Amino acid sequence: MTILQLQYQHAKIPKNQLVTLSNQLIPKIKTLNTALTKGYNDPHASLNLMTDKNLIYQIQKLKKEKQPLNPQYILIIGIGGSNLGTQAIQEALLGRHYNLKKSRPKILYADTVDPDALTDIQTIIEPIFQNGGNILYVLVSKSGGTTETIANFEQLLAILKKYKKDYEKYIVAITDKDSRLWQYAQKQGFSLLEIPVQVGGRFSVFSPVGLFPCAMLNIDIEHLLSGAQIMRNACLETTIEKNPAALSALLMYAHRLQGIQIHDLFLFCSDFESLGKWYRQLLGESIGKEYDVNKTQIFEGITPTISIGSTDLHSMAQIYLAGPYDKFTTFIRIKIFNTNPTIPHNTSPDSLIPSIQGKPLSTIMDAILTGTQTAYKKRNRPYMEITFPDKSAYSIGQFLQMKMIEIIYLGYLLNINPFDQPNVEEYKIETKKILDRSYDQKHL
Repeated sequence: MTILQLQYQHAKIPKNQLVTLSNQLIPKIKTLNTALTKGYNDPHASLNLMTDKNLIYQIQKLKKEKQPLNPQYILIIGIGGSNLGTQAIQEALLGRHYNLKKSRPKILYADTVDPDALTDIQTIIEPIFQNGGNILYVLVSKSGGTTETIANFEQLLAILKKYKKDYEKYIVAITDKDSRLWQYAQKQGFSLLEIPVQVGGRFSVFSPVGLFPCAMLNIDIEHLLSGAQIMRNACLETTIEKNPAALSALLMYAHRLQGIQIHDLFLFCSDFESLGKWYRQLLGESIGKEYDVNKTQIFEGITPTISIGSTDLHSMAQIYLAGPYDKFTTFIRIKIFNTNPTIPHNTSPDSLIPSIQGKPLSTIMDAILTGTQTAYKKRNRPYMEITFPDKSAYSIGQFLQMKMIEIIYLGYLLNINPFDQPNVEEYKIETKKILDRSYDQKHL
């Protein structure tokens, strides 16, 4: 099997500087190797997910239990780390337009509490229930008390109860063991899958959070995990040249030392947009910190942005090539697409663009990406490239694992904790105060 390729000759970081910086990272690489012996009793617990045979068994067992329901839709009710990984894998492997194809089961995501968005979901699912069809609810909340998730669930649960007397068998809850949701789900008789406590939400894609919904969509999760395992092993190499996660983290860190605070993930594959959104959370939430590990106030961070090639060349290329020198870019190239239509060969002399006649679309996309990189070189804009050999589960698993380890290394280099997100709680606390006040006033 082929591994993802990282090319960084145009990152504009001198090799001697990279070698010097790499020495700082060796202790952390050794720490991660040690974490493999600690199972889930370590902050780096996510490294052990892809080799947890019992976890895979529980997921496959529940899949077999729920398949006879023959659900027309899998409805994911979760937000952030509870659904971004699933959506990233689903769209990367099955396509952004999956629901418009003759596919089954289809999938819906209820994340935001936008009233119109939830109403649209209700409009889709209610006729299915009216016609005697089934929908499997997958309720995901690590803490078990996420406001948006519980609000959406209660609204959608009312519809399920309206049509299904045995509604509990159509619900799978995925949460921390003994969370409020876990206890509630046990009492209600919902099916349950556990998220290991030390596996944070944005690192949970290879836990039941991502694997169970993907399994229900008939994605080969074992192939996905095989890719993750081969990449994990590569990213624990102490020889930096053989370690793609370490190289990527070091390059980002070197640019951060130069004052570059924006990282753009430029994906030349429209089906990878949600993969970009998954990474956006991973980088933003892990690296944006007010304090370092010594409790010194530093206001550290690298702002993640996402671009889609070639779409965003027609909206963002001007600022990328002529704007401030405040960005470091990672280009994503696909070597072999799943399909490859060819432009019809037009022999007419008045062809609008003669040079594209008879060429496969992948050849045109490749030329656009290479042309973009040439423009970046001429404009002295730093970048690296990750090449996917294909769009298989094996390749997607590699990318997800590489990026999670990259962020762990980057956090270490920046002297911050990449696993917490204390300031995310601020909006939750304020939201609860507002809702509690309105509840108290109503019940006075």
